[in-house]
Amino acid sequence: MSVLRTIAIITAVAGVLSFNMSAGFTAQTASGADTAKPLSSAEIYRIYGNNSWMWKDGAGYFAVSKRQFKAWSGRGSNASVGSGIWFITDPGKLCFRATWHERGGTVPATTCFSHRGSNGVIYQRREPGGDWYVFKNAPVRKGNEITKFRRGDYVSRRVDQMMPNMASN
Repeated sequence: MSVLRTIAIITAVAGVLSFNMSAGFTAQTASGADTAKPLSSAEIYRIYGNNSWMWKDGAGYFAVSKRQFKAWSGRGSNASVGSGIWFITDPGKLCFRATWHERGGTVPATTCFSHRGSNGVIYQRREPGGDWYVFKNAPVRKGNEITKFRRGDYVSRRVDQMMPNMASN
């Protein structure tokens, strides 16, 4: 296992997070994001604070206490865990800085997402330069990324179980 493999895992996790474009995604959606206003820090805090973001094969938890961030991704030889902090920057940006551990090494990474809203619709994109997509429709629709958030910590127990198998260097 190598640091390059870890970077590939992180890139894959970030791709999962940022790629939620459905078949209905159109240029109209992107133009809606272009005219929408960045979310306030308070709005972003309400979305992420003390919530777990459930991914296809993993999850990330955004603890309010000390703004701790924990995550896990993958299984078996593809497993990785991350721990660090999350923070909000204006206008409308959430970031998490974590050290990702796998069997064979560690690598630090910072991942950021921008958020904009208009008429109850929230758009999100991975920074820098990802494509805007609908994070939350008004009203919320099945499959919206926001429906993958759960109140509480659904991550720490799994991270604690996985960490002994990861490199600590």
